[in-house]
Amino acid sequence: MITGSAHTLPTALRTQIADCGFFPQFVSDSVSMALGDEPLVDHLVQQEATVGPEGIIRHLTVLVLTAARLVVAHTDENSDEHDRPTAVTTTESVPLWRMGAVSLSRVVSHPEDYGEANSQVVETWLSLSWDTMHRLEVVPVHCVDPECRADHGFNGEMVSEDITLRMSPAADGQANVDHLVNFATRLQRMVAAAGRG
Repeated sequence: MITGSAHTLPTALRTQIADCGFFPQFVSDSVSMALGDEPLVDHLVQQEATVGPEGIIRHLTVLVLTAARLVVAHTDENSDEHDRPTAVTTTESVPLWRMGAVSLSRVVSHPEDYGEANSQVVETWLSLSWDTMHRLEVVPVHCVDPECRADHGFNGEMVSEDITLRMSPAADGQANVDHLVNFATRLQRMVAAAGRG
């Protein structure tokens, strides 16, 4: 079996992966294998749970930033044909010069009092694009005439959005939200610098 060198991952990253309790050795090995001996600049870990017909499905995303690339690791739990639990991990390596938009969105309560104690960041999103996947959003065209019954067709928009991470203080803790903001702003600066190179 080929494995990475999980011991080469920084202690903080290994600890965050282990704290998620979601196949930590498998996840660490996958990230380490993709990273090789390249030094880390920063990392971000997010665990999500979605509810579907099969029950609660966990998903773990690990972003690892180096001087030259962003390593994206996704791990999902699954089951085989005999309903035995399995896990699937996928790692992707994106050169920083190839990155498109790095978008950071923050939602604040009481924006008129921003900077005061009663104005808090309630949600934060990091959206990354590198033109791997595109989503087509199609909506019917509506007529301004309320009496019109004609079919006016559809409008479509091609949206490039490879990954979006959402965190909130209530769900993820303030420290994780702050880490997401710091990671995003660092990535924005590094992508801009790589594009000039």
